[in-house]
Amino acid sequence: MLKLKSTLEEIEQKQADLARSLQLSPATIAQLINHGQWPKSLDRTELEQRIRDWLLSNGAANDAIGDVFEEIQVDQPCANTADPQPPEESDQENNQESEPMLKRKQTLMPAARKAFALPRDPFDDLTCADDMYVSQDIRYVRECMYQVARHDGFLAVVGESGAGKSTLRRELVARLEAEDAPVVVIEPYVLAMEDNDQKGKTLKSAHIAESIMAVVNPTEMPKSSPEARFRQMHRALLASAESGMRHLLIIEEAHSLPIPTLKHLKRLRELERGFSKLLNIVLIGQPELLTKKLHERNPELREVVQRIQVVELEPVPLAELETFLRFRFGRVGVDLEKVIDAEGIRAIGERLQHNVGNKTLSVLYPLAIGNLMIAAMNLAADLGEQVVTGHIVMEV
Repeated sequence: MLKLKSTLEEIEQKQADLARSLQLSPATIAQLINHGQWPKSLDRTELEQRIRDWLLSNGAANDAIGDVFEEIQVDQPCANTADPQPPEESDQENNQESEPMLKRKQTLMPAARKAFALPRDPFDDLTCADDMYVSQDIRYVRECMYQVARHDGFLAVVGESGAGKSTLRRELVARLEAEDAPVVVIEPYVLAMEDNDQKGKTLKSAHIAESIMAVVNPTEMPKSSPEARFRQMHRALLASAESGMRHLLIIEEAHSLPIPTLKHLKRLRELERGFSKLLNIVLIGQPELLTKKLHERNPELREVVQRIQVVELEPVPLAELETFLRFRFGRVGVDLEKVIDAEGIRAIGERLQHNVGNKTLSVLYPLAIGNLMIAAMNLAADLGEQVVTGHIVMEV
């Protein structure tokens, strides 16, 4: 970051004012101030002099402008400034083969919240089911999960980080509670769960049995031996089913389940009362669950693969990006046009979607869109811009 930033603050001038005076884009000035990247099309010495002249005319002291182009170190990146970009020329050459760039977790800064009149972060954790954007794809996955809960099934929900898997799980549980549905939901703890004991703790079938007992019949002490404990669990499920209840086992982070546990889940599914299964199962995990474990060519899990339905959470379609953003901002009572223009929306699509060979690689997931949008709003507020533009989106 250049000392020029603090000099502007001292004379109470905005970067946008400097940009207008120099007839440059606000994004160009932001790159100069925040990352020391000078426009290649302009003579640097001449541009430095023009900036010094402008500072003097706006109240800066002579002794304050001598070192305004020196870089100063900051302890950590600010959430409202752009991350450094890799060299442009090499990026342009390899653009067709590069992956879309993802922003790390962003925090909506107070200046941006005030500038865009946002009562709360439109991309923050959902407060109710109505906050969830429902595309055709999400509607299908949601109904698959609901049908398994209310009727029968063995389902794997697969999606990238930030695709909305946990949101769908919370919405399903809330929906069942709101309907007072006769469904017992069992969710084993998956903290520190890994697929082998060298990396963390494995979730074994015995642990799942304990979780089932703790929910279905919490007053009965679990038996000490594994064989007795599974018989006890079976009896508890039978008694609960006879009273008219169904049982739904939900396991998040299922990509970290060890192979033996995935095999045992198939055996748990075989517990029956007449023609009715005693346990319905929903696994929720990242793509590795499908590509590395529930793959058709994985001989270890062929019995599971043949019995489990897999549904994948796709990215938000590019054609629905504006609808998604409009929905999010509408939930906090703000019109989309007051925050971002059409070029800005188009730029978000360009940043989060690329052509790789003959395929289109998209990371237009809710979390990725939210992080990029928040970073752009923070930068726009820092520049004094009224709306997020395409230039701003491309510079964060």
